[in-house]
Amino acid sequence: MKTAAVIGSGVAGLATAIRLALQNFEVTVFEANSTFGGKMTEFSMDGFRFDKGPSLFTMPHLVDDLFYAAGRRPTDYFRYQILDIITKYHFADGTQLHAYRDHHKFQEEVEQTLGIPKKKVRWFLKRSAHLYNATSATFLHKSLHKLSTYFSPDIFKAIAATPRLGLSKNMHQTNEEDFQDSRFVQLLDRFATYNGSDPYQAPATLNIIPHLEHNIGAFYPENGIFSIAKSLHKLAGELGVKFHFNEKAEEITLCEDRKKVTGLRTVKATYTFDAVVSNMDVVPTYRKLLPTLKAPEKTLNQPRSSSALIFYWGINRTFPELHLHNIFFSQDYKQEFEHIFKHKTIHHDPTVYVNISSKFTPTDAPENAENWFVMVNVPHNEGQDWDKLIAETRENVFKKLNKHLKTDLQNHLTCEKTWDPRGIELETGSVGGALYGSSSNNAMAAFLRHPNFKRQVKGLYFCGGSVHPGGGIPLCLLSAKIVSDLVKNDYR
Repeated sequence: MKTAAVIGSGVAGLATAIRLALQNFEVTVFEANSTFGGKMTEFSMDGFRFDKGPSLFTMPHLVDDLFYAAGRRPTDYFRYQILDIITKYHFADGTQLHAYRDHHKFQEEVEQTLGIPKKKVRWFLKRSAHLYNATSATFLHKSLHKLSTYFSPDIFKAIAATPRLGLSKNMHQTNEEDFQDSRFVQLLDRFATYNGSDPYQAPATLNIIPHLEHNIGAFYPENGIFSIAKSLHKLAGELGVKFHFNEKAEEITLCEDRKKVTGLRTVKATYTFDAVVSNMDVVPTYRKLLPTLKAPEKTLNQPRSSSALIFYWGINRTFPELHLHNIFFSQDYKQEFEHIFKHKTIHHDPTVYVNISSKFTPTDAPENAENWFVMVNVPHNEGQDWDKLIAETRENVFKKLNKHLKTDLQNHLTCEKTWDPRGIELETGSVGGALYGSSSNNAMAAFLRHPNFKRQVKGLYFCGGSVHPGGGIPLCLLSAKIVSDLVKNDYR
């Protein structure tokens, strides 16, 4: 039986382990932390439960596929429901907008609230769906670094759609041309943050992202996002995958000519494996685990994505006017992104995202209370004075929320915890705490991400948010599928 090691038990690592086990590999997962999940973990505080990292769930079929592949029913492991209200938006001028799942209700809401004709919204969503369906099979589901991808029938659909992808313009330019209302443009520009990018730099290609929410839908897993990781960990265990927690990888070992993987050395032992898959950030994978291998410096030095500053708040009252996902926009979006990507700091008027899972899982908070996950997009860590930035941003967030909600939130705060780029970097290994590896702030960003394999080294593979096709739950799951297809071809 062939053997494989997976370094890191984030969602991509778990999915890769499952898929390799289904190919009859004997799989061992090595995790430096005491539990699985990577950024997708949870914690409790004073009677409140919080999902620590990801909070949005789209494309659930990619999780279901893992259970179907194993001959299981997904509902035996975890359940989810589609959201009728995807997000509630609060604009700086006081306007509020509900992004309904129902297309007709959403188009009606936009027309009545913002004055944008329904047919224009319908046209945008249809275009987003068309471009996604024409390009995803090539650019998301396959390796961009294999010649066979460009001889697939799917490539013709992608080529035909290229003129409409907006490669020569950024997201904001295209959205501003399509819609004259600055509020709706801001709503669409926001989707650049889904991979840690800047809508004033990122190519208009990213306007396929709204398709995931508005055409496919946003979902809520029963008992929160961490239930996804729990269910995958359980399935992996049933398939015979072994987990070594608190065992940090120190080196991926290679044969003498460095053309083949021989195994893995950890803080506890040295192991022999036929294949090794790194779910670590690709930069420390090279810098720390592959010290004798020439690193692809151009790839590793790509500009990093944004990070996050997260406040976890226990609130001793309920807010019926809020939903699961809530966005409180800044007045000047361009200034906000310039602060993040140019000045490497946080704007005094940041956009604030509030997620409240107790809206759907009441046990996540005590009775008549709510668990607030409050997030601001921030630059990755480059040695900024984070203690000062956190204190200033905390006050600015309270100021914004108090204004919109007409209350004094400080009086309702019962407990608090903070996660900033330093902690994200320390706990997850993401360089600088960058949530998505490199940013997508140029038209060639997709091609500049590291491949899911190393051409010169047999048996070495990469998955997760820092490599192709990118970060976020769906793309991490797709990276696992790409790796499993590569392994299947290499070890057929």
